Amino acid sequence: MIDDGSQWLTVLIAVLGGSIRVGTPFLFVSLGECLTEKSGRINLGLEGNLIMGAMAGYGVAWISGSSWLGVLAAGATGVVLGFIHALLCQQPRVNDIAVGIALMIFGTGLAFFLGKPLIQPTAPHLPALSLGAWSDNPALRAALEINALFIVGVILAPVMAWFFRSTRWGLAIRTVGESDDAARAMGLDVNGVRMLATMAGGFLAGVGGAFLSLYYPGGWSEGLSSGQGLMAVALVIFARWDPVRCLYASLLFGGAGALGPSLQSVGVTWGYYLFNAAPYVLTLVLMIAASSTRVRSGMPGSLAAR
Repeated sequence: MIDDGSQWLTVLIAVLGGSIRVGTPFLFVSLGECLTEKSGRINLGLEGNLIMGAMAGYGVAWISGSSWLGVLAAGATGVVLGFIHALLCQQPRVNDIAVGIALMIFGTGLAFFLGKPLIQPTAPHLPALSLGAWSDNPALRAALEINALFIVGVILAPVMAWFFRSTRWGLAIRTVGESDDAARAMGLDVNGVRMLATMAGGFLAGVGGAFLSLYYPGGWSEGLSSGQGLMAVALVIFARWDPVRCLYASLLFGGAGALGPSLQSVGVTWGYYLFNAAPYVLTLVLMIAASSTRVRSGMPGSLAAR
């Protein structure tokens, strides 16, 4: 049990550090899904992108000896799956939700099949910045060990918000997401814009997978993602399709995921599995909350019309 203030401080620091580590994959997948949904398309297949990215990133990093080549390879697998998703969704009478579920199963199964030889080898990990080297507190040093991909995600979130708000390409994506007819009246290629947005979203989800296998928890195994790709869809709804809010929501989800291990580290063992279920409970609560008009107010018009 926690019996003094220092242990509570340790738990708090561990949760804060864990929110960064656990929240980074959520961040990249949610930004990818936000970009895709802004164009008027839902991609539930990002779970498959995440797992394929983790497998491909780990394999390429092991073969090449470069973790950053692994990140690029992971993003490339996401681009390919995003292209397949967009291509299928352009066909008449094809439902993008059904296609996303099919590609999630396909990507997961393919990653498990191709990744069997990668369970034993050790690939180089992504570098981290030790911002807590000044402290003698081990928990604080661990919490302030920030991976480079998290910094990229923190920068990417406001850049993406600016992109949607202030650039011609961002306006094109928003217009396509709001109304097919209005986009065609402006001379935009609706299918082309959605394809590019879906491929870019897949790239970001693949990069999130590379973080899982090349940094935290590290290594390749079949249970690596724990459904984070699907939970990111609820995260985007909660963030009201705003990239900066996706950053905040990712840290919230990450903190929920880090709560169980943080309490266990100071001897709190009761309710361990209950605390580990916190991200899934949070997802359920957010999906229920998403049914309200207030939360749905930021939804792109093409999605709201369904």
